[in-house]
Amino acid sequence: MTVKRVTTLLAALVALGVAGGAYAVQRAPAPAQKPVPAAVTAAAVPRPDHIVLVMFENKKYSSINGSSSAPYFNSLAGQGAKFTKSFAITHPSQPNYVALFSGSPQGITDDSCPRNFTGKENLGHQLIAAGFTFTGYSEAMPSDGYTGCSSGTYRRKHNSWVDFDNVPAASNLRYSRFPTDFTTLPTVSFVTPDMCNDMHDCSISTGDTWLKNKLDAYAQWAKTHNSLLIVTFDEDSNTSVNQIFTVFVGQHVKIGNYSETINHYTVLRTIEDAYGLSAINNAASATPITDIWQ
Repeated sequence: MTVKRVTTLLAALVALGVAGGAYAVQRAPAPAQKPVPAAVTAAAVPRPDHIVLVMFENKKYSSINGSSSAPYFNSLAGQGAKFTKSFAITHPSQPNYVALFSGSPQGITDDSCPRNFTGKENLGHQLIAAGFTFTGYSEAMPSDGYTGCSSGTYRRKHNSWVDFDNVPAASNLRYSRFPTDFTTLPTVSFVTPDMCNDMHDCSISTGDTWLKNKLDAYAQWAKTHNSLLIVTFDEDSNTSVNQIFTVFVGQHVKIGNYSETINHYTVLRTIEDAYGLSAINNAASATPITDIWQ
């Protein structure tokens, strides 16, 4: 091989080496794979300064929803979150009240009175033990702390908090004690109208008018004062479906219709989550309501 050919070959090999080197630089290792984002956590339940829950009686969802006899109920639905698949737990009335308050019917299957539970956990006791406050307000109850089964249009079977020995008598008040200065309300209040105004013995329109006259002022106030109104029913009109009308209205509530299935345990679990309380009994397996909040 001549010197010229050797020189040419060497030059070609050098050129290839340079190109290979450049190519190697261009083929640097691919960047590490980006970490997979953590699963998005469901929005927490906000903590209202006050929750007022009022329970009506024995009307199925279709008897209230869109009814000309219930204009105020439907007005509230247009101001908050209406649940189109809300259900009670059972029949008759009393076990539903107890279930909403304690996460279990506590073995109750009828409306017999009195019922007394010793050391059973419940929402009222939980709130008080955690440094919050609870009061139940019953219309037509003859005196604060009353433990009798009936008086006039008052029925103890619709007053679940009186059944639990760990809820103080001071938390069992007449509805006439419900404050007009809403800033003085307890953290959580349960309200029970009397046997007429809750629609048990009187018409839907009677209950509708009562709700507007008694609690609209609070509903409007709640929308600007970090508070919440929950309106629901104990059960439907004794059908196997047991679908009820339930509405949440308040400052952090996104207006709309919500189609997830909820029941009394769901409502209890949502209130417990709002205040960082442990879910009790059947509320522990319920999913809190998280999609309605601003």
